[in-house]
Amino acid sequence: MEEYDVIVAGSGIGGSLAAAGAAKGGAKVLLLDRNDYSQAGKKTNWGWVCGDAVAKTHVDFVRDELGLKLAEPVLDVAVEGVQVLSPDMTRKFQFEGAGFSLDRPKFAKVLVDFAKKSGAEYRPNCEVGGPVVEDGKVAGVYGRDEKGEQFQYRAKITIDALGIASTIRRKLPQNNYIENTVSTDDIESTGRYIASFEVKEEDINYYDPKNALIHLNQQLAPGGYGWVFPKSGKRVNIGLGVEKKSLEIRNSKLNKTDTLHTLIDQYIEWNRAVTNLKLDDQDKNGKGYWSVTVRRQFDSLVYPGYMGAGDSMAMPNPISAGGIGPAMSSGAIAGKIAAEAIAAGDTSMDFLWKYNLRYNEVYGNKTAGLEVFRIYLQSLNNELINYGMSKFLTKEEAIAISYGNVPEISIASAFTKVLSGISNINAFKELLYAVKTMKEMNETYANYPKDPSSFGAWKAKVNAKMHEVKERFKPNPI
Repeated sequence: MEEYDVIVAGSGIGGSLAAAGAAKGGAKVLLLDRNDYSQAGKKTNWGWVCGDAVAKTHVDFVRDELGLKLAEPVLDVAVEGVQVLSPDMTRKFQFEGAGFSLDRPKFAKVLVDFAKKSGAEYRPNCEVGGPVVEDGKVAGVYGRDEKGEQFQYRAKITIDALGIASTIRRKLPQNNYIENTVSTDDIESTGRYIASFEVKEEDINYYDPKNALIHLNQQLAPGGYGWVFPKSGKRVNIGLGVEKKSLEIRNSKLNKTDTLHTLIDQYIEWNRAVTNLKLDDQDKNGKGYWSVTVRRQFDSLVYPGYMGAGDSMAMPNPISAGGIGPAMSSGAIAGKIAAEAIAAGDTSMDFLWKYNLRYNEVYGNKTAGLEVFRIYLQSLNNELINYGMSKFLTKEEAIAISYGNVPEISIASAFTKVLSGISNINAFKELLYAVKTMKEMNETYANYPKDPSSFGAWKAKVNAKMHEVKERFKPNPI
């Protein structure tokens, strides 16, 4: 039984950066991963399954926090922003600013190398089975190595970066800080192809070499959206995400039996700009399917002896499902604070609570508001989305919402819009409620508890409001 200051489980994005941050801070760090180095950070048997896009702000944050400078070929293609299109393709809003489409396998290896160079010990081919828990505190991990032999490593702090299906989080003792599971209502099934293609028709609403495109369409992607992200060498990352209940409702109303797999193929067929797709199966990463959370991050990211980062803490953006950026930022923050705790000789919950506060400040304070808007969007059919994007919101208001900011859409504004021709005032009132609730959630997270003592009451308030929102807005794709 070996002992470390910090054990990081999972050498994906959040895990590798957490290991680097902790090691740079002087901690004795062990980084474990179930894959070998050639497949570092691989999510599933299919590959590194995601949209591969990340905002420049997250790349800059990690550079400033840890000194990691990324460049080509890892940053495969620079994009000017993310463009969101209405179902009828007549309205387009900018969702996020400049960013990059990554070479995901190369990115994973660069991060592992960075962790090793920073001083972390790296052990691949180790399957983590769960946490070692002593006296209500996580004291390490257990599992099996590549030979099938059992291991148990002890640490003062364990950082969980095992992803949405984390065996550590799911096996924690029942507690009021970390949720063991995620509701299926807060998960989307996603799939994508990385492929070369030929341009069938020049149309930047369907393929734009300078922008990442998101298509809202409740028939093509019920409860989610489709995406077309450019990659180098005349290649594309194209896929979609769907929400289970929305897909069931859509199939029932249209008398169809579509699955995620069939919908992706229909989405590709629908796209008038790309044709003759041929899978780019380099690194066996051409096609893949996975699940992603679309809720706020867990209300607390720490438990005695335990910290979580990235997908294991449900950190992907609730609207875009983008998880790379939050994983980068959370990993960098978690690693640095873990090192600070080790240096201070204080690994108590009170000290680790700094991680909750810092992540909330950097990114997490807006995600509950974004979750509210995601739930609202899933209650709209294509007709209402088209109408809302053309009548309800200005481009400036839509951009503000996409960043988690709340525009001042007032009742006076409602009357102005009615006079300008809005016929669906009830739908507009629902938007007003959603935006008002977003503002309430932003204010609630601006007052995130400074220590664990007041966390229970704060969490109850958040859960009550989210329950109210979900009861008001039910999935209604068709």
